[in-house]
This record gives sequence, C-alpha cells and structure tokens, in this order.
Amino acid sequence: MHCRRNGKPMIKKSLQTRLGLLAVVVLVGAMTIWYLSGAEPVIAEAQTPFAATSQQVEQGAYLARAGNCAACHTARGGAVYAGGVGIATPFGTVYSSNLTPDAATGLGNWSPADFWRAMHQGRSRDGHWLYPAFPYTSYTLIRREDSDALFAYLRTLAPVTQPNQAHALAFPWRSQTALAVWRVLFFKSAGFEPDPARTPQWNRGAYLVRGLGHCAACHAPRNLLGATHEANALRGGVIPVQHWYAPSLVDTREAGVQPDDIAQTVQLLKTGIAAGRSAMGPMAEVVVRSTQHLTDVDLQAMAVYLADLASASPPAPVLRAADRPTPSVTGEKIYTRHCAQCHGERGEGAPGAYAPLAGNRAVTMGHSANLVQAVLKGGFPPATAGNPRPFGMPPFRQTLDDAEVAEVLSYIRQAWGNAAPAVSVLEVMQRQ
Repeated sequence: MHCRRNGKPMIKKSLQTRLGLLAVVVLVGAMTIWYLSGAEPVIAEAQTPFAATSQQVEQGAYLARAGNCAACHTARGGAVYAGGVGIATPFGTVYSSNLTPDAATGLGNWSPADFWRAMHQGRSRDGHWLYPAFPYTSYTLIRREDSDALFAYLRTLAPVTQPNQAHALAFPWRSQTALAVWRVLFFKSAGFEPDPARTPQWNRGAYLVRGLGHCAACHAPRNLLGATHEANALRGGVIPVQHWYAPSLVDTREAGVQPDDIAQTVQLLKTGIAAGRSAMGPMAEVVVRSTQHLTDVDLQAMAVYLADLASASPPAPVLRAADRPTPSVTGEKIYTRHCAQCHGERGEGAPGAYAPLAGNRAVTMGHSANLVQAVLKGGFPPATAGNPRPFGMPPFRQTLDDAEVAEVLSYIRQAWGNAAPAVSVLEVMQRQ
C-alpha cells in the first residue's frame, strides 16, 4: 500500500524527483566531460620570439597597477611578483603563482598566447584549469592588446627561481573534475563589448571596473560554491574569511556613487580620503597599490560608470520621529569615554582628520561588519601621495569586551539622527 497525499501516490512524485536529479547528474557529467576534453578551443599561435616595444612595457606596468596584480603575487618580504601568497577561501588556501620570467618556475617559457589563454579562459600553459581565486571571471573581458602589454611588462622583471606552492584545498575542491563542474555552471569566457549607446568615457569606466579592476571579486555576493552572478554584480558582499564587508556600489545607501558625488569618488580612489569618508581594511590596500596610481581620466571614467549603476537606487526611507530607535545609554557612556575626543561629542568628526559618524553611510548601512573590524582592530586610511600622513584609529580589542563593542556601535548607529539597527553581541563575536 502506498502513502497518498491529496489522493495522489507519493511514490510517483518520488520517482519524478529521482529522474530529475538523475537528469541533472547526467547533464553536468556530460558537460564536464565536454569541458575536460577541451570544449573551449586552445589558444595557440606560432612560437616566435617575443619582442615588446617600450610603449607596450610602459602600458603593461600601468595595467598591472590597475589590476592590483602585486597584491596577490608578492608575498610579504618576498620578491616582487614571485608569488607564494596564500589566499584564504572557504574551501582552503590557494597560493599565487610566480609571474617573473624565470624559465623553470615562472613565465619564462610562456608565450603571449599562453598568457592570453590564462587571462581569457582561466587555463594554464599546460592546459589545466586555474582556480578562480585568480579572477579570470573578470579578466576574461580584457582585450588582447592589453593582455600582451601586461605580459610584456612582466617579461622585464628580474627572474626569480621560486617554485609554485601546491594549493591546500579540501576534497573534492582540489580536483580538476570539481573545478570543471564549477566552470560549466558559473563561467564562460567572453570579451568586453562597448555599448554604442554610451559615451567613450562610460565604456572606459565599465572596462576598468568590470575587467582589470575586478571590483566584483569583493563587491558582489557569492553563492555557496563561491560564484558571483552578473545579475547581482557589485551589490555588496562579505569578503571570504576576512570578515570585512565590501559595500554595494549600486545602492546609494551604502557606497553607491551619486551623480553629484563623482569628484569626491575620484578623490577617494586617488588619496584614500574624501569629505566624510575614508578607505580602510582591504580597500585601503587597493588604494595604496592600485587606484592612487591611475590617471585622473581613468578614475573619472570609473566614477561616471559607477554613478550610472547607482542612479536607479531607491531613496533611503525617512523614519518618523516616533519610529526612531532610542540610543543606548551604556553605549553613550562608552562613546564619551573612548570616542568623542576624536569623532566629536555629536559625531561631527574633525575635517581632514577623523570622519564624521553622524549621517555617515558607512555607519548606518545594514551590515555592521566593518564597524566591528574598525573598533576591534583599528586601522589607518592608506598613506598616499595625496594624503601622506593619515590619521588613524587605535584598536580597542584589549580595551572593550564584546558586549561593550556592541553597545557603543549600537549607540553610534542610532545617535545624532542615525537610525540603523542595533549591533548584537553575537554579531561582534561572528565578525572577529
């Protein structure tokens, strides 16, 4: 006798479910075999001697800074671009490769086509798939001439003999089969297609933000398998393992660029500080290594593109006075004792030194992760040519316990007209 629900045998539904799962398994298996057998054509060309022009090398050096390549390929205290940086992911640690022109351990035997294949298809010289910790999901948009220029610059580096370190990934993530399945589901090589309805400036900004700048690597949400989706691009995401939140670049309630805010965005990317805001955490490193070295023309283009993305964001809701939360009394006492000296009695900050907390989007946005990181670990905006001696914040990990951190952050998010949710002790514990 079969169990029934609404007069229909449940065994029929179970059989349909099993057949559906089997179909999915067969489809993914077939697509994986297709991928492993070389679904995408291997980029190949005659192995002729590579001769780069000085203009190519100069352009490549600029592009390397635009892509912040040194951040992942230069270990602390190690040789420049020799790799060995451990990139922590939820699936284990991926180690960056040696990009110097060493023949045995680096790119010495690579051709421009080999390098282009890695950038465009995420495939190494020997044909194996690369892990997307190397952001080829964004680099696939890079033009061939820019790939060649970047390769030309890397060829001018001093060769360093440093074997690449094996990745420390758990099963099944360390297998090429699992990676092939991931690629079938989440990656397809592409190219940047300018929008003819947009200005050259807008298209240049889109090319930098979406391609070499790979902003989606941090500023886009990820699914359980670590993949981002274009539909959610730049809508904000928690940086894996680091517990920092890269705010949405689409929502003006977070870090979305408003049309009248383009000049301030350029200044922020150039110097690390702007009126009422500063770059901290992972973004500070991006400014130091990358964006401060870009031309004002390119920074302006990026800001124009980002402002267009954010132009359709909904306005922030206006709360009635009766609906505004009541600031924490305990938090106010902690703020007065530890914070007011720099940030002001009313959260007004100090121009040119300490950011205001009243009306600050970084304070009131939905995610409190960055506030927790700043209070516990402290931090400085980046030291740049435009701001060589930044004012910083001391860490309070040894001064305040988790409950006190939650109280003072709750007060800051609800005082002086701010109206954000309180921060719980659990949130503080989870984001350490």
